[in-house]
Amino acid sequence: MNYPGKIKKDVKSVNMTFKRGMDLEELINMSNTYYLDEDIAVIYKKPTPIAIVDASFDSHGRVITKAYFKEPSTLDYNGIYRGKYIDFDAKVTHNKTSFPLENLHQHQYEHMKNVIKHGGISFLIISMNNNIYYLDGNDIIDFISNNDRKSIPYSFIQDKGYIIEQKLRPSLDYLKVIDKIYFKGD
Repeated sequence: MNYPGKIKKDVKSVNMTFKRGMDLEELINMSNTYYLDEDIAVIYKKPTPIAIVDASFDSHGRVITKAYFKEPSTLDYNGIYRGKYIDFDAKVTHNKTSFPLENLHQHQYEHMKNVIKHGGISFLIISMNNNIYYLDGNDIIDFISNNDRKSIPYSFIQDKGYIIEQKLRPSLDYLKVIDKIYFKGD
């Protein structure tokens, strides 16, 4: 099979890579590249804002030797799909029974609420129990608003979330879930 860039791989070797457990962000980044290449959506990983305090030069060029985070970052990914602003984050948990809310920082939660309030789509992609889930921001906000728990039970994620299938291209077709939720009649 020929892939972009004329790299030859067989499907079996690609599937073995997924089975070994690619990094979640790498899978999302590959999907975003596919969406961009196919003119489906424009979605990027946002850089974390840092302030450089000190730098030096070596044979590779300028090297940052001291820096700090300027401000708390919002969610990791943003872009546009079918005329809607999208903002989401990737989270991984090894907890088998729940998603700890300490993994979603307060400023991220507030940002998620603001995006939704202004008509955007916000969500989490959560890797948990050997599955990758799409959990919509509306469901997250509803859960947090109506519970005193410090975690979202796995049963809630199974009930409200959507499993995102891993495949060849795109690696994680999370836009298929957005289509199902937000663009039902289109």
